[in-house]
Amino acid sequence: MTTSNIIVLSAFAVYMLIMIIIGAVYSRSTKNNEDYFLGGRNLGGWTAALSAQASDMSGWLLMGLPGAVYLAGTGEVWIAVGLLAGTVLNWFIVSSRLRKYTIVAGNSLTIPSFFQNRYRDEKGVIKIVSALIIFIFFTVYTASAFSSGAKLFATLFGNNVDGKLDSTVYLWGLVIAAVVILVYTFLGGFKAVCTTDFIQGLMMFVAILSVPIIAYGIMTWETGFAPALVQNGVTNPADYLNFTKNGDGSTISAVSVISNLGWGLGYFGMPHILVRFMAIKSEAEVKKSRKVAIVWVVISLTMACVMGLVARGYLTTTLDGGNSETAFIRMISQLFSGNGVLIFIGGIFLCGILAAIMSTADSQLLVTSSAISEDMFKGTIKKNASEKSALWVGRTAVVVIAVIAFLIALDPESSIMGLVSDAWAGFGAAFGPVVLLALFWKRSNLPGAISGMAVGALTVIVWDYLPLVNGDTIYKATGLYSLVVGFALALVVNIIVSLLTKKPSDDIQKEFDSIKSIDI
Repeated sequence: MTTSNIIVLSAFAVYMLIMIIIGAVYSRSTKNNEDYFLGGRNLGGWTAALSAQASDMSGWLLMGLPGAVYLAGTGEVWIAVGLLAGTVLNWFIVSSRLRKYTIVAGNSLTIPSFFQNRYRDEKGVIKIVSALIIFIFFTVYTASAFSSGAKLFATLFGNNVDGKLDSTVYLWGLVIAAVVILVYTFLGGFKAVCTTDFIQGLMMFVAILSVPIIAYGIMTWETGFAPALVQNGVTNPADYLNFTKNGDGSTISAVSVISNLGWGLGYFGMPHILVRFMAIKSEAEVKKSRKVAIVWVVISLTMACVMGLVARGYLTTTLDGGNSETAFIRMISQLFSGNGVLIFIGGIFLCGILAAIMSTADSQLLVTSSAISEDMFKGTIKKNASEKSALWVGRTAVVVIAVIAFLIALDPESSIMGLVSDAWAGFGAAFGPVVLLALFWKRSNLPGAISGMAVGALTVIVWDYLPLVNGDTIYKATGLYSLVVGFALALVVNIIVSLLTKKPSDDIQKEFDSIKSIDI
């Protein structure tokens, strides 16, 4: 191992040790499920904002999105536009009302338990369906984070030949990423996750803001940006930098733009983001969080896209296919080389990528754990379970989910963006319409919610996985993102079924009307 590798590993080791220590510290104050899953509903504005956005912007922000822009050019930024719109709407429309409603509706600790309490589902059907959806799609989502960590280690420390990542180093990187995330999530629960997410959000912000600016300055010192692009294989820089063009010069289709903008719909159904809204301690902190989060996401998404463009002109090696997702890693390695101080600084910036990966995986593990512990075990299997036994079921679930996600991520060729896309669509289509209608439509009822949820999840599975069109999936045949179709169908089905079935009880309607006037 080279001296450079040892220095970078030292930076990684210090960073990961700090995360584990935070988990150990917060384990002392974790006494029950509300502490473990919602931190006692005592989250401050800054922590809530950066935790929500850091857990949202996983490895795909620093690897997947820049990689897509690196390959196809500015035409890929429509995804970022959709995500920005979704973030803003989520904070302004959903955050405050969801926080209040979950408190009033039986002090709900999880999204599934909120659905059950909101619709007075005595049999717990909606809670079980929700928990199963969370288990399926978050396992895939967590796998994308583990894969990101493994690719980081393999790119930096592996003997990569012919564009292929070193499979042995990839495996060790996967093990290290999974174990560290697992340890501090297992120990400290929600408070540990949110505190580490706050730190990681700051690290991500510094890395994503500074590295592209430094690289751009060096790259354009003696030559222009367009000539640098040409030197690295971009035949027509004008098309590459055109919002309406693909990387090959063809015009972006309306279907592609709609699909990319449709990513924004996913926010309304993301449990690991929604749970942050539920945990904020006051309405004043919600307003503070909203401002911080929106500023953070505007800058982060913008700079992620800039990063992909700058990397195409700056890197001396042209990246193809899935290797484009390592563009940011390679840019840091190329920028910060030479002496030990520069290499260590580069290691700190690389920790920003590790932060992006870990901040999402820990949140996903925790939410899936809460679904199994609070919603399936305590809510259905053993309703009289003690807080202590439920807490340990949740912690055991964290380990099981991590193992399954680890197995899914074993393939070095797996696409980070592809895994995220599938999970994002699943949650957005299954939960998004239900959350919005539960919060803002009094006539929404239990049959409508269950029907909409099932249709949303099944649409994504059928659209993305079943080869129904000449041996291809419907997605490959049409190019239309499954989230757009699934969300629309789920919304329509929810509304139609609710109108055709019995209206909610007076008690439910009275609770719905009370949310607007209460101040919690």
